[in-house]
Amino acid sequence: MACSQKAEQLPYLGHPTEEVTADGTVKEKQYQIPAFSLLNQDSLVVSNQTLAGKVYVADFIFLQCPTICPKMNVEMKRVYDAYQTEEDVLFVSHTIDPKHDTIPVLKAYSESLGVDPLKWHFLYGKEQVIHQLAQGYFMQAYQETNAPGGYAHSGGFLLIDGQQHIRGVYDGTNSADVDRLIQDIKLLLKK
Repeated sequence: MACSQKAEQLPYLGHPTEEVTADGTVKEKQYQIPAFSLLNQDSLVVSNQTLAGKVYVADFIFLQCPTICPKMNVEMKRVYDAYQTEEDVLFVSHTIDPKHDTIPVLKAYSESLGVDPLKWHFLYGKEQVIHQLAQGYFMQAYQETNAPGGYAHSGGFLLIDGQQHIRGVYDGTNSADVDRLIQDIKLLLKK
């Protein structure tokens, strides 16, 4: 049974580390997304610096996915539609199948959705790099010959704050959970 969140603050997810400041004080440092640099559907570099200071929603998908990705894409588009005019909210979909999801394929898909390519980045990179980055988001993404479409992956949407801390994980195939994501974005924007 899931418990509802009453607090006006979202949790920080991931294991914090301890950092010793210049004056010798031990300070807790919240987990941050690992550094990355990938290309988007317009062959522009997207990195941590591109997303710094922005709230963003991330997921890991592949366009030939015969199972959960079509539903995830519909739900992500719904979140995009809710925040398409909010300049401090971005969307980042990482392809886990760069052999098939080439930059031209990602661009065509982005255009078919009618989304702003500077607002919703479809990211492309070496398969190993993307799969390792998924682990940095605490998501699964790997080749699995027995899985439908040849890949096993998580169906989660991740809510990332402007300092690149993970603040929520949502089932990208569940409309009620995605409704919660839409509400939780508002909480982060209030900060």
